[in-house]
Amino acid sequence: MIRAVKLEDAFEIAEIYNYYILNSCVTFEELAVSTEEMRGRIEATNSKFPWLVFEKDNTVLGYAYATVWKPRSAYKHTVEITVYLNNEATKNGIGSLLYNELIGQLTDLGFHAVIGGISLPNEASIALHEKFGFEKIAQFKEVGYKFKKWIDVGYWELLIHENSI
Repeated sequence: MIRAVKLEDAFEIAEIYNYYILNSCVTFEELAVSTEEMRGRIEATNSKFPWLVFEKDNTVLGYAYATVWKPRSAYKHTVEITVYLNNEATKNGIGSLLYNELIGQLTDLGFHAVIGGISLPNEASIALHEKFGFEKIAQFKEVGYKFKKWIDVGYWELLIHENSI
């Protein structure tokens, strides 16, 4: 079931995210986040943008949310989105379900552009974004350094209201 995030989800969300912090390059954070830190992030983001979780049998298996793309006023119609899944719950369509709902909510809210940043290589994330019509618009070479290697970042964009405003 997809539902809006609750502050009580912070522990499970931090567990999901910390797996990726400690074991992958999909996030450039290098230190695990606490439940309190995650709770603060949820509060800061959820007050302005959708934050969703996928829950099954009272367990959060994934989450997706939108956040500010850039703080300048003229960017207010653009958001960046992300999705993270429990590492044992991948390849079950949960990411697609979360993105479908999230993009639908962003469309209803009148946003114009949605950005997805992907550390490369990451074929699964690329496939997910392109499934929803995102197009690759940029690649920055060696902008991250984690686990003793340089990492490229690509940006994919989806225009959801091409003639808005």
